[in-house]
Amino acid sequence: MPVNGWFPWLMVEDRRSRVFWGCQIAHNASWQMELYRADDGLSFSGGLADYQFGHWRKTVQPGETFRTPEAILTVCRGEGVLDAAQRMTASLMPENPVEEERDLPIVFNEYCTSWGCPSQEGISQILEVLKGKPIRYFVIDAGWYKPEDKPWDQALGDWKVSKELFPQGLEQTMKAIRQAGMIPGIWFEPETVGPDAQAYHQEEHLLKRDGFPITTMTRRFWDFRDPWVRGYVKSHIVDFLKDYGFGYVKLDYNDTIGLGCDGGESLGEGLRQHMEQVAAFHRQLHQTLPELVVENCASGGHRLEPSWLRSTAMSSFSDAHECAAIPIIAANLHYALLPRQSQIWAVLRQEDTPRRIVYTMAAAFLGRMCLSGDVTRLSPQQWQLVDAGMAFYRRIAPVIAQGHSQRFGPEITAYNTPVGWQSVFRMAPDGQAFAVLHQFGGDVPKEITIPLPTGYRWRAMSTYGNGIVLGETALVWHPEGTFCAAAIALEGEKILPEQTNDTGERT
Repeated sequence: MPVNGWFPWLMVEDRRSRVFWGCQIAHNASWQMELYRADDGLSFSGGLADYQFGHWRKTVQPGETFRTPEAILTVCRGEGVLDAAQRMTASLMPENPVEEERDLPIVFNEYCTSWGCPSQEGISQILEVLKGKPIRYFVIDAGWYKPEDKPWDQALGDWKVSKELFPQGLEQTMKAIRQAGMIPGIWFEPETVGPDAQAYHQEEHLLKRDGFPITTMTRRFWDFRDPWVRGYVKSHIVDFLKDYGFGYVKLDYNDTIGLGCDGGESLGEGLRQHMEQVAAFHRQLHQTLPELVVENCASGGHRLEPSWLRSTAMSSFSDAHECAAIPIIAANLHYALLPRQSQIWAVLRQEDTPRRIVYTMAAAFLGRMCLSGDVTRLSPQQWQLVDAGMAFYRRIAPVIAQGHSQRFGPEITAYNTPVGWQSVFRMAPDGQAFAVLHQFGGDVPKEITIPLPTGYRWRAMSTYGNGIVLGETALVWHPEGTFCAAAIALEGEKILPEQTNDTGERT
């Protein structure tokens, strides 16, 4: 989990001259970044974690070569940290893009519907509701393989379709998803095995530390340096995806190896070698299934570092499924990854009020929309708001893909009980733009004003939610209460500067 508490991301701001220096480390194992004083100057360094911090040490023999992880650097003069950060995120486009650059389809993932117990019957009921809606991917999440009366996270590694959950096999469900007009997707956690799986006991192929299998509460870990493991993963995952014709895979990772493993000059080097082979597995996936859409997940967002971001189409932004902080987290991630890569949960519940549905849907406008929840139990009135939200998302998708973000509002300091408000304004080079506004708890202002970029004549193209008005130079929003939201799509026509002709008349 290379993003566990900290991102491999650092920015230094010279507030007097408005100059920013930024760096990201592209490394899927242990990394280290430091700020320090050298005489009168401020310095920072980074890269592989050193021996003290990450137990990393490697011997390079004469004639051998070793390439360190890539560092992404920027320096610029700008208005704020977010401007400088987006210079770095611009380099994070997937290496193997399989989706149209401006087309960001909606995902449905049934995890927050079944909570790890998907079934042929349950999926059939969901499909009846989703038919005809603008959703491209239907993802079967964790649990499709679990034995009866066993939790999904204890049965990883054998990857056999559950006969109890899918009595007619997975083929029937795959056919139903396609007939409903969607591309089928499925969940795997390829690097781990659980205690209820036979794979858990194949110790000769598992990662070890001090000679013993690395064991957490519910996981052990395949050693991807082992050719036998690579063959096993190919047959049980790569060939499985190919044979069933899946067009989408969610690759999750829900535990951590820790400091490292045996097999290298140090524990940290063992970890680096193992993770290098995990990255090679990603490349194998792309080579074997070039049209496959790959989602990066690690208990939500614990692998949001550049090398993982580049090797996948999108990433789970967080495991924040239904909390009030979702729009805050989603906005924060504009600093570290492209919004087109940031898959945001929009979990719908039967008891949701209209205000709550708008709040939930509007948060997903800050990245890739992923629906889930009680979709079979929503009322026609609730679906009307969800449908309107999906239509708004489709309108702004090109701006999500290609725009530049600005954030407005006070700093939010308490995520569990957020107070205040936030707005994200995002604009594309062609003048298309949108703004998403969220009011949290605390005192609700009568109006919130967001300045618009100058030099444009603005038109409102579409709105979602209530109380938002377009003025000549600003957006004005009148929040209807705590925990509400609104969004507006805009079109900006560039105003040419006034000029004079030969007679001195203004044109």
